[in-house]
Amino acid sequence: MTSTDTPAGTLTAVRALLALTVVFIMLATTGWTTLHQSGREPSARAAALALWARGTVDGRRLPAAETAAPGIRAFFATLDGAQRARLADRYPLVVGNLEGAPVTLRYRANRRAMVQARTAEQARAKDYRLAPAGRDEASRRAHRLDSLLTPDRRILAFDPAGGGRVAEVFGDLDTARRVSVVVPGVDTDLLTFERTQRRYSAPVGMSEALYDAERAVDPTSRTAVIAWADYTTPTGVGMDAATGRLAADGAVRLRSMVAGLPGDSRVELFCHSYGSVVCGVAAHGLPARVTDIAVAGSPGMRSQSAAGLGTTARVWAMRDPGDWIGDVPYLELGGLGHGADPVSRGFGARVLSSAGAQGHTGYFTPGTVALANLARIGVGSYASVVCRTGGSACSEPVDGTDGA
Repeated sequence: MTSTDTPAGTLTAVRALLALTVVFIMLATTGWTTLHQSGREPSARAAALALWARGTVDGRRLPAAETAAPGIRAFFATLDGAQRARLADRYPLVVGNLEGAPVTLRYRANRRAMVQARTAEQARAKDYRLAPAGRDEASRRAHRLDSLLTPDRRILAFDPAGGGRVAEVFGDLDTARRVSVVVPGVDTDLLTFERTQRRYSAPVGMSEALYDAERAVDPTSRTAVIAWADYTTPTGVGMDAATGRLAADGAVRLRSMVAGLPGDSRVELFCHSYGSVVCGVAAHGLPARVTDIAVAGSPGMRSQSAAGLGTTARVWAMRDPGDWIGDVPYLELGGLGHGADPVSRGFGARVLSSAGAQGHTGYFTPGTVALANLARIGVGSYASVVCRTGGSACSEPVDGTDGA
């Protein structure tokens, strides 16, 4: 068959695959991913889970670690303070990650787990049987743990396995009426959870900036922000960055985390880059308390439309004109790609102004319209958001209930 005889559909598929190949090359040169492997096995948490499975508290069996949040919440409600503390101190890597456990108990457990992890990393840093690169990484991880162990920090989740997973709270989850969850993108792990340089491109800086901006928009609003890096993100230049495999696992974890939050606060998700893929996959299974999903610099949400996400939450989107992610082919073919462009007219999201963002990692920079828009959504000040068009269409109610 000559090229002139090739069916149009085949040509379209070939062009799409070629476009995705170009994307992989582009990702390698734009810093979207950085190849790194930790080489660690998840032995510490696996061992902790095995002990938990055989454990008891005053003769009572402990619930399975995979028990849903309501069951975990009910179990801890039957314990007194001393019993809870003993469990947190004996099984820190389990209790610190149990969705539905009291948040203050999780903070205690994760502090203990991080102290243990820091001791292990300090020993690795001095172990000359390791290659210099391994000792250097251990030293940097110990330094990061030192920072996370600062007394006023509230660590909601921690697992040192692999690159490391972390979630941190800004504000008071127990009293908050609105909770914002920042879901970051690729190459997020223990070492990149916070940065001194390019501070607002890392989950801690993004979340601190959003928390401060929300309080500036409405000082009376009882808000909390979670820097949620508690999923395994794509690393390196490979298929994971262009598929939804890791997003599917992240979506399960995200739904579980939201279900485990205390009280009846409203929840808003702020999803950056690959984090928007996670939020898109999670959307249809999120509880009704999630009122808003806002994506920034999104490569797609694994859907062709906002309606296709299957959520009652408002869907918002923004992208800076200088963000290179806009050059990614917005399609899905054979599992590659993440679907339609969330800022396109046909997708159906409410498109926000990203003024001041400057590129792919600038959406949470203080002083920008981009961050102010996210903060207004976070406190429910929908009428004050600034649309990409400069009008008010992106803040108008869709079903008559949005302004509630």
